[in-house]
Amino acid sequence: MAEIDSTILEKAKSWLTNNFDKNTKKQVQYFIDNDPKELADAFYRDLEFGTGGLRGIMGVGTNRMNKYTVAMATQGLANYLLKMFPAEKPVKVAIAYDSRNNSKEFAQISADVLSANGIKVFLFSELRPTPVLSFTVRYLRCQGGIVITASHNPKEYNGYKVYWDDGGQLVNPHDKNVIAEVQKIKSIADVKMIAVEKNIKFIGEEIDKAYITCVKGLSLNPDIIKDYKNLKIVYTPIHGSGVNLVPRALKEFGFTNIIPVEEQNIIDGDFPTVKSPNPEEPAALELALSKAKKTNADLVLATDPDADRVGVAVKDNKGEFILLNGNQTASLLIFYLLNAWKEKNLLTGNEYIVKTIVTSELLKDIAIFFKVESIDVLTGFKYIAQILKQNEGKPCLPAGRKKFIGGGEESYGYLVGDFVRDKDAVISCSLIAEAAAWAASKGKSLYQLLIDIYIQFGFYKETLLSLTKKGKEGADEIIHMMVDYRNNPPAKINGQDVVMIKDYQLQKEKDFINKTEKPINLPKSDVLQFFLTDGSKITVRPSGTEPKIKFYFGVKTKLKNLSLFEKENNTLNEKVKGIIASMNLK
Repeated sequence: MAEIDSTILEKAKSWLTNNFDKNTKKQVQYFIDNDPKELADAFYRDLEFGTGGLRGIMGVGTNRMNKYTVAMATQGLANYLLKMFPAEKPVKVAIAYDSRNNSKEFAQISADVLSANGIKVFLFSELRPTPVLSFTVRYLRCQGGIVITASHNPKEYNGYKVYWDDGGQLVNPHDKNVIAEVQKIKSIADVKMIAVEKNIKFIGEEIDKAYITCVKGLSLNPDIIKDYKNLKIVYTPIHGSGVNLVPRALKEFGFTNIIPVEEQNIIDGDFPTVKSPNPEEPAALELALSKAKKTNADLVLATDPDADRVGVAVKDNKGEFILLNGNQTASLLIFYLLNAWKEKNLLTGNEYIVKTIVTSELLKDIAIFFKVESIDVLTGFKYIAQILKQNEGKPCLPAGRKKFIGGGEESYGYLVGDFVRDKDAVISCSLIAEAAAWAASKGKSLYQLLIDIYIQFGFYKETLLSLTKKGKEGADEIIHMMVDYRNNPPAKINGQDVVMIKDYQLQKEKDFINKTEKPINLPKSDVLQFFLTDGSKITVRPSGTEPKIKFYFGVKTKLKNLSLFEKENNTLNEKVKGIIASMNLK
């Protein structure tokens, strides 16, 4: 048997004390006696509390998601909240959880620790979507929120996301400050574990009613839905927390023909019908697509376990279902919203949309056409929430304050309205369905509407390439690649001149056509963007959580009519291949 590192062994043995339960101690002892490799992986480091909270594989050990690492993180959060809100008596925190294994237990542990620290806790009695937690923080005027979820990660994972009093995930300076407080908690002995029951209040239906009322209020065309209420919509929660509220919201909008995928309506943290509960992956929608074909459905919607992302499938002109990517869905949604606002004379010149810097430029072009401001933010929905907070209640132009219409990111997350401050698949499903009804009222499908958008604004196509670079050598290679792109930027890519470079680390934008340079007013981030003569956009971004460097390719061309779609699609595919070859990416 391999020799166990003395530091790891010492850390593991500290989990054999009376501060830990019998089953935990038994598992740790088993690793010590029989499995040094698993012991090392479980204890070689502390599970990192990052800017988004915790996320990791579940199990015993300091490098795992378990009730002790959750409790220690919660104690650090409690200390920071009490420090930041000394006048609040009591400080209030809302807690929700999804369908993952141990989510309910981790939520209860979090509630216990907060209550022991004199904090008032509003704990959902059953699983709820992440966006409902965001809504609840603001609705109950809490100072913070926690949701137990690992989003769309595989079943072995769980996570712990923290929200601030605006309903958005932590941003600077609170993200770094909470991390610092969590790092001060060195052992479970530092945690107040004995719950104060009077400080915990269970919540549920009353929040759902308020939330659904707000969601229903976003509907722009209820009369059109009346005419197309029988639109056949297949919906699957993929064993997750959208199971009740997504169909409920669709029914409140007026849709009557919602077809469930029964096998995936079962709440199960093992996600037995899919390899991964990720609606970005075609395999996760196989059962839904099968049901759609059998029922001759019009639209397929699928949400991830915490119901903040949504995958969409629509029929093409041959009647075959195709999956939309995140950029396509975002473009359809924004195009519909801006059209509906214009049709109802709601556009005043004070409206805006928000997208991330790696999301399609098509959204910006659509916004320009409707004379609506388009704001770019760094990758991560918390930055969209930050923009909403900055514009909250502030006067803008003489006609009134800035009004957020909608926004999104390429990774299947969208938001309409500002009463939620995170991506929201309940809202998105409802308005995507409404967009389908609106398109139908004009004699079109969503697919045909997308082609119309391409014809009007340009045929945009986006592709992501992730290169994995393992180990220390890989990490060094990624650093070297970014340094080289910065210090020796390409003058041409795929035969096209680089006309602009945006460096978010240096916070500078260089325009080589106008020979100008101006600051980028966004937080520093290790991201580079190259813009080419033909409108192509290449974004280079190291992953913050994995040993990967990501390349986002956005290319475009003109599309005169539907008959040229396949030809131009092949042209764009070749353009992406050319860019990859030109940049020597393998």
